[in-house]
Amino acid sequence: MYERMIDKSVQPEISDIERHIGLNGCRYLQFLEDALMKRYNIQREIRFPFGNTYGWGYKYSHKTKHLCYLFFEKDAITVTLQIGDKEVPLLNQMLPTFSSKTQSLWEHRYLCGENGGWVHVRILSEDDLDDAIKLIEIRKKPRIIQNE
Repeated sequence: MYERMIDKSVQPEISDIERHIGLNGCRYLQFLEDALMKRYNIQREIRFPFGNTYGWGYKYSHKTKHLCYLFFEKDAITVTLQIGDKEVPLLNQMLPTFSSKTQSLWEHRYLCGENGGWVHVRILSEDDLDDAIKLIEIRKKPRIIQNE
């Protein structure tokens, strides 16, 4: 249902990505990128990481700090990020502010380190998007955001 762009031999063009992720995916992608640009000095690269099943996506970094990956899916996007052991206490403190979906994703994360792990948040609603941004902010404290 949420098939990814897994043909490694063909790097997708922007138009291919937009067609694949659909209108809602494009809207959520734009909102996420706007939010990241307000918080960080964003660098975006198109990548095909982690073997053949994750497919094409964007890697977002702030200076040399990797923030997250965003994978292109049919009519959706998924934000994938790692919360390290040092970040877990802040995440645990903030966990009650996350949706039940994101709390479950954290509970069933792919473990990495003693308590950290990888989380994959499929963005299908504004709540999912808000949670993904909060997770990124746990990963890297944002700069002060000026009033808009």
